[in-house]
Amino acid sequence: MSVRYVNGVQLARLLGDVPRERPVYAALARSVRGLVLDGRLAARMRLPAERDLAAALGVSRTTVTAAYDRLREEGYVESRQGAGSWTALPPVAMSAAEPRPGAGTGGRFGGVHPPPGDGFIDLGCATPGAPAIFGAAVEAAVAELPRYSAGPGYEPAGLEELREVIAAGYAARGVPTRADQIVVTTGAQHAFTLLTQTLVEPGDPVMVERPTYPHALGALRRRGARLVPVGVNEGWDVELAAGSMRQAAVRMAYTIPDFHNPTGHLMPAGERAALVDAARRADAFLVVDETFADLAHDPDAPREPPAASFDNGGRVITIGSASKLLWGGLRIGWIRATAPLARRLVLAREPFDMASPVLDQLIVRELLLRGGEVRAERAEDLRRGRDALAAALRELLPGWEFRLPAGGMSLWARIGAPVATQLAEASERAGVRVVPGPVFAADGVLEDYVRLPYVLPAAVLRTAVERLAAVHREVQAAPAGRPLPVYV
Repeated sequence: MSVRYVNGVQLARLLGDVPRERPVYAALARSVRGLVLDGRLAARMRLPAERDLAAALGVSRTTVTAAYDRLREEGYVESRQGAGSWTALPPVAMSAAEPRPGAGTGGRFGGVHPPPGDGFIDLGCATPGAPAIFGAAVEAAVAELPRYSAGPGYEPAGLEELREVIAAGYAARGVPTRADQIVVTTGAQHAFTLLTQTLVEPGDPVMVERPTYPHALGALRRRGARLVPVGVNEGWDVELAAGSMRQAAVRMAYTIPDFHNPTGHLMPAGERAALVDAARRADAFLVVDETFADLAHDPDAPREPPAASFDNGGRVITIGSASKLLWGGLRIGWIRATAPLARRLVLAREPFDMASPVLDQLIVRELLLRGGEVRAERAEDLRRGRDALAAALRELLPGWEFRLPAGGMSLWARIGAPVATQLAEASERAGVRVVPGPVFAADGVLEDYVRLPYVLPAAVLRTAVERLAAVHREVQAAPAGRPLPVYV
């Protein structure tokens, strides 16, 4: 198994300006610990030699040695004579009364859903209702349905008319695409699962972002893949990602470059090109999830080019979805790949899922043909919800940190203490569901983050933040002796 490592210059770049208060070693240890806890340094990542980090930071070797010693005492670094030092997570004991890991995380990521109409506010689901033109699209699709009802209704690759519309959308964004390069699936999750079943063997290393979409992690775990996380909390570090691909010899890398779920980051064009090149050099497939790509809050703003526009070797595979832009109840997604791989995916699909529903495909086609109207409506609603949620947080939870994304559906809020799981459990009892940071990670980090979607009306979001503020005060006042659950 390849050992992942970070050199002195790379770690110095991640650390930025290390606080210079006395003692300096303690400030350095605190900064490295922060990188581990927020996921930018993966567990089991080999650290640079003390003299190399000292040279990169411009501090004495004694300072780095003392910082490493402090981190070893705290459980964030392990060392072995002759093998160097590497990052770690302290062991966590769970009491008998402790809820099982994952309990109470709520939303669409686990837990029992309360009945509607009881005043419960679900901030676990980042999916809006159907757009205003939905009814008209359904009527048009139903009118088209008799053309298809005389046949068998099974189109494993998807209706050709829909695939042509999807292909035309890629061509309009600068990626020439034919209909035979598109496979229509029963949602984006089905698309990703189909790709993992086709391209990944048990034990294959797969690079994932940290944080990332939890159900993608679930699909990879079920396949038996070995997860190779790369932190993106502060955006993408393509040099580190490329190093991880090369060092771990990954088979596949999964990325969400457009209004990333959950951080909201938008990957610049140069980093997209570099990431595609890194995948090519590592001989890996790059699976690009564009589920949120059409959700810019300014629909007239220039768009970043698709990652596939930088690909000339068939290494980039793109996933699209109707659930975020159009409606979650339309379980239609798609894959853009090379024509030979598309044929492989169709054959791999047939034993499990013969085809996607014809009527849903016709509805999606009608909505995509009027995509400009839908994007404008979504942008207005999401911008209003984002600003309302941000205003409520600034007023009622001023200690929480977040950035306003230019697109997507959620804020990624840092709550100031590693109590996200406790907060989520207590919030559910108070009538509001949030998803804590560890659900979005492949290991036990991100306990000081929560994801907060803004797809609900402004008044409802205000009420949700009021409840969260009350719960946060209770959690802050609780005794500190309770061990934190760990996600593995």
